[in-house]
This record gives sequence, C-alpha cells and structure tokens, in this order.
Amino acid sequence: MVMLHGTYNIGIVLLSFLIATLSSFSALNMIGRVWRSRGRSRWGWIASGAIVMGSGIWSMHFVGMLAFHLNLPITFDAEPTALSMLASIFASFIAFYITQREQIRLGRIAIGGLVMGAGISAMHYIGMAAVSIPGVTMNYDPFYWTLSVLVAIAVSYAALFIMNRFRSGLQGLFLSKMVAAVLMGLAVCGMHYTGMASVTFWCSVPSIADAAEDNNIYLLGIVTLSIATLLLVSWGAMFIDRAFLERMAYKDQLTGLPNRYELSRRFESFLSQSSRGAILFIDIDQFKSINDTLGHDIGDLLVLDASRRFEALANKQLMVFRIGGDEFLLIAEGADQTQAQRLAQRLLSRINQPFYIEGNELFVSCSIGIALYPEHGSDRSSLMRSADAAMYEAKAAGKNRSELFNPDIQERLLRRMQLENDLRKAMEYGGQFIVHYQPKWDTRLGRPIGFEALVRWNHPELGIVAPSEFIPIAEETGMIVGLSRFVLRQACRDCIGWERSGLGMYTVSVNTSVRLFDSQILFEMVKECLQESRLPSDRLELEITESIVIHDMNEVIRQLNQLREIGVKASMDDFGAGYSSLGSLDLIPIDTVKIDRLFISQSHIPARRAIIRTIITLAQQLNLEIVAEGVEEEEQVELLTEAGCFIIQGYYFGRPMSAPQIVAYLKELGCAELEVAAGADYDIDIGGKWSI
Repeated sequence: MVMLHGTYNIGIVLLSFLIATLSSFSALNMIGRVWRSRGRSRWGWIASGAIVMGSGIWSMHFVGMLAFHLNLPITFDAEPTALSMLASIFASFIAFYITQREQIRLGRIAIGGLVMGAGISAMHYIGMAAVSIPGVTMNYDPFYWTLSVLVAIAVSYAALFIMNRFRSGLQGLFLSKMVAAVLMGLAVCGMHYTGMASVTFWCSVPSIADAAEDNNIYLLGIVTLSIATLLLVSWGAMFIDRAFLERMAYKDQLTGLPNRYELSRRFESFLSQSSRGAILFIDIDQFKSINDTLGHDIGDLLVLDASRRFEALANKQLMVFRIGGDEFLLIAEGADQTQAQRLAQRLLSRINQPFYIEGNELFVSCSIGIALYPEHGSDRSSLMRSADAAMYEAKAAGKNRSELFNPDIQERLLRRMQLENDLRKAMEYGGQFIVHYQPKWDTRLGRPIGFEALVRWNHPELGIVAPSEFIPIAEETGMIVGLSRFVLRQACRDCIGWERSGLGMYTVSVNTSVRLFDSQILFEMVKECLQESRLPSDRLELEITESIVIHDMNEVIRQLNQLREIGVKASMDDFGAGYSSLGSLDLIPIDTVKIDRLFISQSHIPARRAIIRTIITLAQQLNLEIVAEGVEEEEQVELLTEAGCFIIQGYYFGRPMSAPQIVAYLKELGCAELEVAAGADYDIDIGGKWSI
C-alpha cells in the first residue's frame, strides 16, 4: 500500500471560500427578513435562507474537492452526494429556526451553532463518502476529525452570535451580516480543509489518469454555475422584496401616490434645493357624508378618482401626496403666490366636475389651504401647520374655496387652541359656565310663556367668550355632551324654581347637538334631569336643527319619539336655513317650528316676506306651533302677527338674561303671584365635574 499526497489549486481554494461567504451573506440577508414577517411568510423566509445556506455549503465542499488533486480519476456517487446536500439544508433550517426569535438567549445561539456545525460536518463527511477513487481507500485521523467538527461548531456559533447581537441596530446591520457571513465562510472552509487534513489516501496500484483534469474542470464549471444561479435567484428575491417593501412603506396602498413617509423625504429635498415654493393642503368637503350614506367602498373609489385628477397635474415641479383619509398635499417648487392661487383654482375646477361611481353621480368640493415658502415657514412642520390652518379657514368661510395663510389665521388658530385647552379645564373643574334665558313672548297674552336656555362661558382671563367661539370647539371635541347635561339640568332647576317662587308657569327650551343623538344617552339624560328637578316633562322642549335630522333621520326620529312618549316636546330651530325640511317635515315628530332669523332680518324684501308667510301657512296646516326668532323691530312684529305668528323671540321683547335677571324681569312685568324674597339666588350651581 502506498500513501498518496494531494495538492491544492490555490485559485480554486479561494473560489471555494468566496462561494461559502457569498452564500452565507445571501442566506443571512434573507433570514433578516424573518424578523419583519409573520405567519407562513416567516416559515418561507427561513426555508429560503436554509436552502441558500445549505446549497452554498454543499457547493463550497465540492469546489473544495475539485481544488484537491491526487492525479487520479475521482467520481462522486449520486445518492451520498444528494444526501450531503439535504443534511446541509436541514441543519441550516434548524439552526435558523432556533435563533431567529424576537427574544434570543445565548443558550439558543449555542444550540443553533451546534446544529449548524454538526450539519456542516455531516455534509462534509457524507460528501467524502460519495468520493470514489478506483484502488484507493481512505483513513481518518481522530484528532483532526474531532478538530474539524469543533472548528465548524465554534465558528458557526460566532457567526450566529454576531448576527443576532446586532440585528436590532439599523446602522450596524449590514456590517454585522458581512462579518457573520465571513465567519460562516471560515467555518465551512475551516471545517472542510481541517477535515481534509484528517484523511489519508492509500493506493495499492498507483496510476495516473490523464482525463481526470478535464473531468474536474467540467465539474467545477457545473458547480460554479449552479451556485451562481442560486445566488442570483436569492439576490433577485431580496431585491424584489425590498422594492415591494419600499412601495408598501412610501406609497399609499389605495391611490399609489406617495404617502406621508415619502413626504418627509421629498420635503427635505424641496427645502434644500428650492429658494421658494408653495404648499397646498387639500381636504374633500363632503367625504364624511358620502362615507356615512353610501359606504366606505364608494368613499374609497371617490378618493381614488380624486387622486387621479390631482395626479394629472403633477410634473417635475409639482408633487402630489396622500397624507390620510380625504386629505392630500401638493408641493409646488418655485411657485409664487399668484401661481399657487391659480393652481388652487385649477384643483377646485377639477374636483367640482361630477364623479360617476358605481351608478352614483356625486358632486363634491374641496377646501384648500396655501402656505408659501419661505414666507410662512422655513421647515416642514411650520409649513404644513400653516397650510393646514389656512385649509380650516377655507372650510370655515364656506368650503369650495382656497385660502392663503396670513398672520390673522395663525392668531385665530392659537386662540382656538387656547380655548380648547381652557374648555377642557372648565369642563373638568366647573364654575365657569352660566345659563342665560331669552323670553318667548306671546303677543296674544301680552306676556312671556317660556324661555330659551343659552349657555355662556365666563372665562377667568378672557371674560365672556361668545358661544360662536366655544360651541363649535365643544362639538368637534365631544365636550358638548357634558356641557349639554349641565345646561339641561340648570334650565330644569331654574324653571321649576320660578314656579315655586310664584313667578308663573313657563316652558324652557334647550338646544341639542348631533353628538347627543350619537351618544345614545339623550333619553336617559333628559329623564334624569326631569326627575331630579321635578319639572313636568311637558314644560321641557328640546330644539333640534335641520342638520341634526339629515345626519341620521331614522335614528333622530326614533329618539324623538321616545322622548315624546314621556311628554317632552321638540322644536325645529332655524327652519328654512337648510334644504331637507320641506320634504320630510311631516315625518319628524316635532311640536314647533322656529322661523330662521335670516328671513326675519330681511323681511323688508318682498320675496322674504312671501317665504315667511309660506312657512307660517305650512306650519298651520301641519298643526305646528310657530315661533319667530331674531325679532328686533316693531314692523317685524306687525308682519308676523298679521301673517299668523304670535309667539316671538328677539331683542324687541328681551335680550338673554341670567336667572336672577329673569326674576327681576318677571317681577317688573307684574308676573309674580307671590312676594319674592329679596336677594333670592335662582342660579343654582350644580358643581362637580362635567362627565357623561
């Protein structure tokens, strides 16, 4: 027996190390996707990474075998060769599964390194069993055999440790993967060449096969081509996945427009490269109503069609973003004030064209706020805040229009923010709200028959804040529910207090909000206040507006009927100001119609007088009581009484007054039946917090 001594081709040895490293890097890159995946996709990425890693280890082994020359013909048995690949892939899968958890400990990494190292060793020695050399036998040195296994385990542990140690750090992620890949390549190569050092070849009849070199070169080409294909496929998958993730992260899924994350990136570019420009903040005005009435699917299609109309204007200087819901933002680079306002008009014209969606012809508008750079802000936050404030100004001014930001808007915005904060405190601690009452005068009796309760806010620093300022804030924030409870309770107490003091029996009316009907607690709230004050239910009237009714007519009618069953009355406030009442007035369970003050103030116009007479006639035919609001002149009183409206509310017969002032007012009119104790306080403070 003669011991054979082999030689190594250094170029192929380096190629084997490169293959092992690239395969490891590609596999670890794919495994990194596991941390962001859930469910089946997580298993898919683990399996993909294991296939790439196992195949790379296997390819490295056979390339390494091709680097070893004995000058004898070498062949490989198919079954052990295939089994060696499966062993490598299976070990890689188990190791990745063990170590790719959200919470990983050193014990798991140690087990993963053990499994990976054992798999590399198994692959190597199974692959060696596949080697077939005529007339040659192989013996293994126990020391080097053991050393090769330990090298595989130790370096596999180091690679997995580094990868898991730095996986949460974004800046060090690429470097940690590269270091881990190099260590994994060293583990595979170290194990392979240490294992090759443990084997000796003994030949009984040495011979040299001239064809061996050619066969080896051919096999090298096949293995190299296979691993190159595998790497390209894995890198292609990562590229596609990364492109998909980027689209998911920076593109709006419904419209395909850049989203607010992309807006942050583009804004920085805009601010650094442009000396001037404009920001247009767009909000679709009727979007919520369409969502509520036609459904969210129609709403989504509306947003999609609107986005296409906006996107049609986009170019290199004009970028369109969807930043949420029905809100869009446009960045117009280089645009001045005139150009920005012209662009806003083009946007308004486009959105005003009818939308044809699922058999529905929809007409909507939008409100646009314009902020100029650098006049209205030098950074993203201030510019967007300015454009947003201008957009809300456009909505407040009537919608379907654009507004250019100005310092007055900022002042109003700051005041609104202050009022909202102070309103929350006032609701929490109480003591700042008072209820005033405006008389309802019956011209036939020559005296008041009831009062409308009106809340006032006595701010400790700002004084009396107008209801037109704080009521909309309370509506938007939901605080109107607690505020309405306070007004209702105080009004019931004061009304029954006047009766008990001998000032007469009156009705009291309280305004309601759509939020009260949405809260589903209006009935219980009214019942509680009536029981607490012992006011007869027929002496309480709730005032609703047309906007409340059209919000959800069926639900409003249901709750009004529930209240009428216990005797509470209802009135339609500001009748004629809306657009739905005439067609459904007979369906709404109300007792009174209040003519909108706009018609009264313009009663000198013949057309307005005709409308007033028509409303009165309609109410009489429906057996409804009629009240006129905002009456300030004697001529208006004469017109109304002549037309058949005898109950009048306005400054002509009395301004809103506090509860003690109402007492003095009634005494002066001679309404008191009994003497009222001097200085009696009828403004009852309920105290406490305004919770619902």
